[in-house]
Amino acid sequence: MRTQRLFKWLSHLCRVLLALTFILSGFTKTVDPWGTALKVSEYLTIYGWDVLRPAAMAFSIWLCGAELMMGCMLLFKVRIRMVSIFALASMALFTLITLLSATVLPVEDCGCFGEAIKLTPWQTFFKNLALLPMAFVVWWRYRPDRIFCFSRLELLLTIVFFTGSMSLGYYCYRHLPLVDFLPYKKGVHIREEMLRQAEQPAEEEGETLLVYRNRRNGRLREFALEDTEWQNAEKWEWVDTRTESAPMVVRPLIGEFAVANADGDATERLLTTPGRVYLLCVTSFDRLRGGCLRRMTALVAAARAEGAEVVCLTPDPLYGTTEHRFGDRSVTCYNIDASTMKTMLRARNGLVVLDDGVITDKRNCRDIRPLKR
Repeated sequence: MRTQRLFKWLSHLCRVLLALTFILSGFTKTVDPWGTALKVSEYLTIYGWDVLRPAAMAFSIWLCGAELMMGCMLLFKVRIRMVSIFALASMALFTLITLLSATVLPVEDCGCFGEAIKLTPWQTFFKNLALLPMAFVVWWRYRPDRIFCFSRLELLLTIVFFTGSMSLGYYCYRHLPLVDFLPYKKGVHIREEMLRQAEQPAEEEGETLLVYRNRRNGRLREFALEDTEWQNAEKWEWVDTRTESAPMVVRPLIGEFAVANADGDATERLLTTPGRVYLLCVTSFDRLRGGCLRRMTALVAAARAEGAEVVCLTPDPLYGTTEHRFGDRSVTCYNIDASTMKTMLRARNGLVVLDDGVITDKRNCRDIRPLKR
């Protein structure tokens, strides 16, 4: 009897710890579906499933929402027998994947907690190795329960958890992450942060490598930061940025912020411009149309009337041009690395606002409106 009571308390503890881990992991990834989609694309490429990469965003919202939902159901003991089976299967699968990531197919960061908590593959593997027995204990505790027997309240909670989790991911996809874990968050002075990182001891740094895919033959290639060949966006597509010789240090990309066009590098000038600067971020001019283009055009007109500077940043090739027209107004454009722009703004197109070099606002293109000081 005492053994049964101890096992019951052990199973409750395992259930709560497992639930909280799923909730934390699911939430940090669900609020950043763009970042999670990048990580999903990376895994699909590593395992040779590039044909599924167009569905990376759908996988991102669905898988992370399901993880968050599963954590909530474990915590509140909703359909616990069925959920315990999924939890055990998930932990077994994740443990295997992270083992492969740490050995055969190494990656810098497994992305299990999104951008909130960075873990190396080995750290993630040992974390999963600790959670796997917990999942087994929870499954063993509730295995006598009937798998398809549940109350109306459980059905209602299942619908609420599912709707809430998926809606959260879709909302953040349509707009921006509700919680910004990225280095380019509001309140960050980009130039000061770049200088701070540059002053860090050299021994803490590893060699940063940019991984790009050849658009013509699909092969991956690594470039050093000082190499300029990867800047040919017609030939190379960004896949990943990783640190070669310091796997325990995951450096933020803010130190790699750089913009330039045919007239030269403009990084220092933009980051030290007094007053307000509007940065229009455009992934591809060919796909910039409709409501997004109209809102950017209206913002350009409002910015000019305000007396503020407005520029355009894009990874799209500029072919020697330095301007792009938004309505009847021309805006100076600069090239920026695709990975840097995706880190700065989790959207295909959007806006980043600098006031005296400090990020004060970020918006998805569909949320762009003339801003008040």
